[in-house]
Amino acid sequence: MGPTRLGTETLRRMLADLRAGADAALGTYLYKGLRIQVSRYGSTGTARTARLYRTRRERGLCVRCGAGVTRKNPSSGKLYRLCEAHRRKIDSVSA
Repeated sequence: MGPTRLGTETLRRMLADLRAGADAALGTYLYKGLRIQVSRYGSTGTARTARLYRTRRERGLCVRCGAGVTRKNPSSGKLYRLCEAHRRKIDSVSA
């Protein structure tokens, strides 16, 4: 994923999110030819992985590769956490 292009108004919203401490402001941005990277200072690998996992689950993406997940778990009604390729791969290893 490349950097997100920002306009003046979007930059103001991103700064407001930063002031509020929201994770929505984290990311890489382009503003008038400048790259702005917003990340948590001193964040452990575990914290970054947990944030990536949570974000992908919320967006309905596979937590391993980021591909879109289309099938839902019939018992819970929620999208599976893995795409079909990774579900098949894990099922073949555990069988």
